[in-house]
Amino acid sequence: MTATTSTMPLAGIRVLLVEDEMLVAMMLEEVLQELGCEIVGPVSRIDAARAAIADDGFDCALLDINLRGQPVYPVAELLTEHAVPFGFITGYGAAGVPAKFGTHPVLQKPFDSRDIAAMLTRLTRTRRNAAPRSRR
Repeated sequence: MTATTSTMPLAGIRVLLVEDEMLVAMMLEEVLQELGCEIVGPVSRIDAARAAIADDGFDCALLDINLRGQPVYPVAELLTEHAVPFGFITGYGAAGVPAKFGTHPVLQKPFDSRDIAAMLTRLTRTRRNAAPRSRR
């Protein structure tokens, strides 16, 4: 049986995954694939995330806050400049997110696939009704 967008409402959504913990990244990839999403990455470094943003081939992003000891906030700022919706996935919880990013959703680790689906639905709500993002 072939999944359709009615049974997989997130099918075709392209998600930039920024996560440095290999096991967490693998689990997220599995969840995103089950939801019908296309995955850009995962990337585990700030410079790799910047390069992915420059390619501009995704609809939203999921960001781990701490990438190998570096805060992901420069990536969040770049996504904001490009008007790409994003959410944080972190062990720190919402308290670890600076106030300037306080309107972005935060999932605290551990989480489950329903949490990811809800976050992606929130992030892509307005994009699904708009034209798809360019894939340069």
